[in-house]
Amino acid sequence: MTRDRFALILFVALVLGGGLAIGYATAPGEWYRQLVKPSFNPPAWVFAPVWGVLYVLIAIAGWRVWRKGASGGAMKLWWLQLGLNFLWSPVFFAAHRIGLALLVILLLLAAIMAFIGLAWRQERVAGWLFLPYAAWVAFAAMLNGAIFALN
Repeated sequence: MTRDRFALILFVALVLGGGLAIGYATAPGEWYRQLVKPSFNPPAWVFAPVWGVLYVLIAIAGWRVWRKGASGGAMKLWWLQLGLNFLWSPVFFAAHRIGLALLVILLLLAAIMAFIGLAWRQERVAGWLFLPYAAWVAFAAMLNGAIFALN
């Protein structure tokens, strides 16, 4: 197996595995079910498949940028967005801090957009791979904000 393929497997394992582990550890419970939600709240079954696909796209984008230069600004932003992504669920679902989670997700969206901007110059495919992620996180931020306002 080549170094690049091994690295891709590690990226997918880190992102998908980390996302699944955090999702399992902070699964929505009774607290979340009792919250007032906006009319545009998707059914619960939508979240797992959407995040599964997005995590694979995030991993591939990170791997592609890593191949271009592991210490560049886009790679630093990739790590920042991953940290913020993994932070949101514990803040929202475990700590029940809806307002703080809104701040986290807005910072996440800013990091995603900054990543797209930097990656676009050096690894355009990575930028394209982040567009569905940006759209979903923008929607999730609206959802988080609506839940904050309603509760």
